[in-house]
Amino acid sequence: MYKINLGTITYQFENLKDLMAKASPARSGDDLARISASCMEERVAAQMLLADQPLTVFLEEPLIPYEEDEVTRLIIDTHDKKAFSLISSLTVGDFRNWLLNENTTSMKLASVAAGITPEMAAAVSKIMRNQDLILAAKKCQVVTKFRDTIGLPGHLSARLQPNHPTDDLKGIAASIIDGLMYGSGDAVIGINPASDSISAITELNYMLDEIIQRYNIPTQSCVLTHVTNTIEMINQGVPIDLVFQSIAGTEGANSGFGVNLKVLDEAYDAALGMHRGTIGDNVMYFETGQGSALSAEAHHGVDEQTCEARSYAVARRYHPLLVNTVVGFIGPEYLYDGKQIIRAGLEDHFCGKLMGVPMGCDVCYTNHAEADQDDMDTLLTLLTAAGVNYIMGVPGADDIMLNYQSTSFHDALYARQVFGLKHAPEFSEWLENIHIINHNGWLCHTESSPILGIEKL
Repeated sequence: MYKINLGTITYQFENLKDLMAKASPARSGDDLARISASCMEERVAAQMLLADQPLTVFLEEPLIPYEEDEVTRLIIDTHDKKAFSLISSLTVGDFRNWLLNENTTSMKLASVAAGITPEMAAAVSKIMRNQDLILAAKKCQVVTKFRDTIGLPGHLSARLQPNHPTDDLKGIAASIIDGLMYGSGDAVIGINPASDSISAITELNYMLDEIIQRYNIPTQSCVLTHVTNTIEMINQGVPIDLVFQSIAGTEGANSGFGVNLKVLDEAYDAALGMHRGTIGDNVMYFETGQGSALSAEAHHGVDEQTCEARSYAVARRYHPLLVNTVVGFIGPEYLYDGKQIIRAGLEDHFCGKLMGVPMGCDVCYTNHAEADQDDMDTLLTLLTAAGVNYIMGVPGADDIMLNYQSTSFHDALYARQVFGLKHAPEFSEWLENIHIINHNGWLCHTESSPILGIEKL
């Protein structure tokens, strides 16, 4: 039992899991699960008490029992005690102060990342303001490589997302041309297929590979199908760059996605065996989102933000090229409005980066949420200030296959211009060589660009 006296009132919390849930900033998913604070006073009391807890308590009191959950076993069994030693004497509140201290450099943060459990990251985020999350995340630098380099300071990449409701190759090619001409695609050219037919997604993979190889584009492709489909295609010799999978923070939620660590291990080994990266071997692409464990009824009473942070422990195991929180995609049942989506996006980015995960964000919302594109502009701007590795590039910001609102090719241009950021360096050189951008990084479209021939493939 955790207790705190505030004046004449004593607030009690049944266990660490209850304390964490009550300390979370307000969100509809925790209300739905009936684990949230009953009032602002209780939330503040929980945050004050949480700030006084030593970081070691999260190693001593797992929120989900070790025997019941393979993600908990992964977190405990792979905890790096040497990396943790620098911060092992701190409380959650001390940890916040240490993160924000100007003497805590990017190098120091990288050195402790493997010692930070998801629960530690989630706990400290709960007592941080938005500006704290931005400042601390800005200092966390996670760089990955496949055919280009993603996550360098002073750079912002974008996933080119050319989805089509019927997987029409000409329609997808048109969107790829559009995106490349606006300088999107250095994170990945990634398609969410409308079909899970192996023959259909195989055709998409061959198309993407032909485009990249013909035009010598220093980027990578991914068809975001289930990991077992990708393993089957690898076994058939289909050209696969990145292996994709949606993941969550509990064993039960991952089972709902049809995966476990054994399957992900197999996929990781298979992708490494393809040897398709030219400058690096970060071969995995994961997507996450607050609310997935609750949606699967596999949250074990743990708040949705902590469950989300636990998914980054799964991702960290596989040294991914890309991880992104699809922050507003699951819907208003889990993140009700623009304010909750903005807060969740900053939390997710901070927690992932703190743990050494290369975080991007799909700055997005569904049409039935109490949010609009102005909210997304705000989150995009805040995340760019926080050093997000990459964002989405969707034609017109409106995904016509998945039916949700995201960020556009123009939004990436806006973010780069406002903050003076560049594309991935190898991709930037390619864009300049084919006259899409000039040496300053500004667009300079010409009708002679060889990319305009993609529609003939």
